[in-house]
Amino acid sequence: MIMRRLHITGASGAGVTTLGRAIAGALSVPHHDTDDYFWLPTTPPYREKRAREDRLRLMREMFLDRPDWVLSGALDGWGDELIPSFDLVVFVVAPVALRVERLRRREAGRYGLAAVSPGGDRHIETEDFFAWAGKYDSGGVSRTLAGHRAWISALPCPAVEVDGARPPADLAVDVLAALQR
Repeated sequence: MIMRRLHITGASGAGVTTLGRAIAGALSVPHHDTDDYFWLPTTPPYREKRAREDRLRLMREMFLDRPDWVLSGALDGWGDELIPSFDLVVFVVAPVALRVERLRRREAGRYGLAAVSPGGDRHIETEDFFAWAGKYDSGGVSRTLAGHRAWISALPCPAVEVDGARPPADLAVDVLAALQR
């Protein structure tokens, strides 16, 4: 049996989750996102981190032992024990301006434009998130381009880099071709 276990990673707003869903759909396999395991369910979301051992336990219970799946999102720094499970890692890169523009649309859709606009109850928190995400390329934050590249260079499995500015359907074709190699 051929196993297809893909991990897709990159900066916030690069299109990692969108590509993960597209590839999972094309392969007809389950899609999982690290945010669903990293964060405890809260209202509003993304307030409390789940303990590392609980994240990993949940992932083992939900999908790690299965032959086919796609996992999107960052796990460097806490999910290294998952690395031997990967058949392919896909690294999605995109320019800062595009990533922040996507994040602005996503956050407005998630919380409402009024909430994230000046004077809104989530405006300061949202702007802080955009500032954090914008520093990915230059460093000084917890997840960086240099850190991702170093993590990827040490992987024992194949890795491909794709341009997140391209349409997800086109990227999915490229990734599926890489998986065949």
